[in-house]
Amino acid sequence: MSLTVKTNVTRRQFLKATALSGGGLMLSLSLPGFPAADEHMSTLIGSGDLNTFVKIDSDGVITIYASNPEMGQGVRTSLPMIIAEEMGARWEDVVVEQAPVDGARFGRQSAGGSTTISRSLQQMREMGASAKAMLIGAAAQLLEKPTQEFDATNSEVSHESGHSFTFGQLAALAVKQPVPSADELVYKDPRDYTIIGKSVSGVDNLVIATGLARFGIDTVVEDMLFANYQKCPAFGGRVVSANLDEIRKLPGITHAFVLAGNGRVDQLMSGVAIVGTSTWHVFNAKKQLKVKWDESGASKDSWEGLAAQAEAAQDQSGFNIVNKGWAKRALTSRRNKVVEAFYTYPFVAHATMEPMNCTVDFRRMEGVSEVEVWAPSQAPQDIPEAVSSVTGVAKDRITIHQTRMGGAFGRRFISDFVCEAAAISKEVGKPIKLTWTREDDMQFDFYRVGGFQKLKGAIDQKDKLVAWDQHFIGMRQNGHPVTGAWFQPGEFPLPQLKNVRASQTMIDIGTPCGAWRAPGANTHAFVVQSFIHELATVANRDHVEFLLEIIGEPNWNGKAWSLNTSRAADVVKLAAEKSGWGRALPKGYGLGLAFHFSHEGHIAEVAEVSVD
Repeated sequence: MSLTVKTNVTRRQFLKATALSGGGLMLSLSLPGFPAADEHMSTLIGSGDLNTFVKIDSDGVITIYASNPEMGQGVRTSLPMIIAEEMGARWEDVVVEQAPVDGARFGRQSAGGSTTISRSLQQMREMGASAKAMLIGAAAQLLEKPTQEFDATNSEVSHESGHSFTFGQLAALAVKQPVPSADELVYKDPRDYTIIGKSVSGVDNLVIATGLARFGIDTVVEDMLFANYQKCPAFGGRVVSANLDEIRKLPGITHAFVLAGNGRVDQLMSGVAIVGTSTWHVFNAKKQLKVKWDESGASKDSWEGLAAQAEAAQDQSGFNIVNKGWAKRALTSRRNKVVEAFYTYPFVAHATMEPMNCTVDFRRMEGVSEVEVWAPSQAPQDIPEAVSSVTGVAKDRITIHQTRMGGAFGRRFISDFVCEAAAISKEVGKPIKLTWTREDDMQFDFYRVGGFQKLKGAIDQKDKLVAWDQHFIGMRQNGHPVTGAWFQPGEFPLPQLKNVRASQTMIDIGTPCGAWRAPGANTHAFVVQSFIHELATVANRDHVEFLLEIIGEPNWNGKAWSLNTSRAADVVKLAAEKSGWGRALPKGYGLGLAFHFSHEGHIAEVAEVSVD
């Protein structure tokens, strides 16, 4: 016998019973131009389909995915902070996890150019504000009250009547709320921020301080071997022969062979691979490697040769960049004092604390080749194309795991070390951890480009700067300036001066170059600020006063990547004030000040130096 009892349950009672009994929320917040979140709205905790930035467990734990590579700049902390702030979450409730490499889900995943936060800020705010709206929508549905009467703070949604729900309690119901459009979102007033602007410890600080952080070089996979790859000291050289038989007989060495490469310095150049049972064995064997190289097609660059070309070109007319006012007349007037200087800056290696390394597992399963990569890369989404070109494996069969980087500074945008590991793994048929020696790091870098600049300045009888001439002598390859060899009409102080002449000469090189911490700006700032100080000295003027005069009156076009002279002057004045500029100093001591605008930043610094 069975008995059926019918009970009248109100909509409110049903929602409370089902929503507050447990469960979780995975907020599928889609990115502009990527698949909509609607198809994932029923996703709960444990799903493998992670088209999300935010996940909330029923116990109140908030998981926020950090999608960009971390190399010490702090984006694994700062970007989730933005989401948590707009959500109204307590930072103590947040757990940060590294997102998988998947551009279709997370958009562009890269780190570089000092722009990760600025280009991700609005996207992260939208993720947080959308999450907040869905949580508030769930609470409004439970209490049958307008959403305008709710707010979210400290991981709770509260109603003006005093009723409140934790994020965990709302999780299961919030997932059923419609994802708001961007124009519906309401953002927090910065004056109400509780996370941004406060001192927040990096999410990985503890594991880093205790040595438990996992960098690329810490990767361990089952049955892996260890490798190093020796290339020609002259860029573009290829292997003719090597003492491979001798190397194979050395302790711990399992393989030694030549790879022809594909001729691309950013992927795989000709070289000798040494594989063994430990990095120690491989490095020791490398010391005994003897290679005969064909350098007929290799780079013939030398600093002495480049310097000779620059010295010959310094007083010649280069390609015109800026020519306004009466610069030539002021620089040839006998009434003016003319200051000349010739600056050089060398090629510089990145010298990251963690040397180049990568672990790759090339495997064939049922006739299909697959590649799995663990790489400390600034641009993990670029790796599949590079690895595909050297292995022949389809890009959709290549899986990338982004690991923490022990420094990068632009070097890890290039995937040469990844391609080397992939090619070696394919040849050996086992997982390979490739590690470069520190010597490899210095010798086979994509260097900060060197260069030369000739400057002239005219000081009139009132000790004011009345003319400026700047000849930029940079480097190029295949007819185009290499990274960092840029000279634009907007470079400080060209737009600030009335009488200006600026020109450019380019020298052809074969040395590979790449981004190195604010490429272009890091050399231009040195040259310009040094020369301004030389001019101030000849004019017998206070350097800060002289620099502020060049910066000029307040002016800004409203664009983020352009100089705001008001801000520029303010930071110069503040740096001077904080350093005690003008104070009496002991004999042999002095203060030097420099300013530069780069990557949306107005920066001034003062150095106290002494000479013994």
